[in-house]
Amino acid sequence: MHLIMRGGNTAYHIFHWFLGRNRFCHALGLQARVAYPGESLTSLFERNQSQGAWRHFAGNPKLRHTYKDVRTDYLRGVIIHLHGKTALVCGSTQGIGKAVAHQLAAAGASCILLARNAERLQAVCDALPAESGQQHRFYLADFADTASVQAAAAQIAEDGGADILVNNTGGPPAGPITAAGTDAFLDAFRLHLLNNHQLAQALLPGMKARGQGRIINIISTSVKVPLHNLGVSNTIRAAVGNWSKTLANETAAFGITVNNVLPGATRTERLSSIISGKAARTGVSEETVRDEMLAEIPAGRFGTPEEVAHAVVFLASEQAAYITGTNIVVDGGRTPNL
Repeated sequence: MHLIMRGGNTAYHIFHWFLGRNRFCHALGLQARVAYPGESLTSLFERNQSQGAWRHFAGNPKLRHTYKDVRTDYLRGVIIHLHGKTALVCGSTQGIGKAVAHQLAAAGASCILLARNAERLQAVCDALPAESGQQHRFYLADFADTASVQAAAAQIAEDGGADILVNNTGGPPAGPITAAGTDAFLDAFRLHLLNNHQLAQALLPGMKARGQGRIINIISTSVKVPLHNLGVSNTIRAAVGNWSKTLANETAAFGITVNNVLPGATRTERLSSIISGKAARTGVSEETVRDEMLAEIPAGRFGTPEEVAHAVVFLASEQAAYITGTNIVVDGGRTPNL
């Protein structure tokens, strides 16, 4: 491969033959189109044969990371790239949201983080991968205050918007539905559905203008099967799922996909809270509660935030362009239905 990349007519023709037959070259072609929109890698090489294609390729600041990145990804069998894309990730200072931001950045996206704690946002932002020259930034919003989220969404849209929107907010408190007051439902409705809707509305005009967009909602497996002692959450999560499907149908013609990722029991602060709450309520140890939960999971373990994030990265990619209006369950097989 190193010989092929060094330029010259013979090397060029070998590379030209490989282009469409080898995923390394295919990934390289995707990278070149990021730096030269509308120009194929073939024409790029033809235009620069006198210098040697590799010298031009390696010397161009837009592409200097490309050979290393693509070769590494080829060896790993990975060809998902989000270079040139901007992703807005909500609730990104901890747990699943933080893992999603990291994985999107690792795939080449510039990330916009949205949460309420500036110090934690800065720490996460500083730790995000930026090997491809991405520019990461954050905005402040309290998701308990819909006006705060609306203002942040408007500012993000004014500042250029985003190609990818990841809606992610912590779930409502646990408890039986019969004990829930009306305020609990209203608070959860604002926290999840209304905030998701405001963010989508603010970013959709830019996505439509670009002819492409991704909206990915982190919800819960309760969209498919209600979970015990999560009465308010079950109700609101189902509403978000139906909102998402409706939005997917209305935006598909613009090249925009809308999908849901449904995490099962995942090692986050939310899971720890559920375990400790059940232990206190039932009078058993947290270890007993944990073992009972694990017994319901065919995989025999809890998931990690990174495993959920991998599903999000796939849905954000070009490879998922024909997937819309659906749910991706990431739960180790726990959900009993298809």
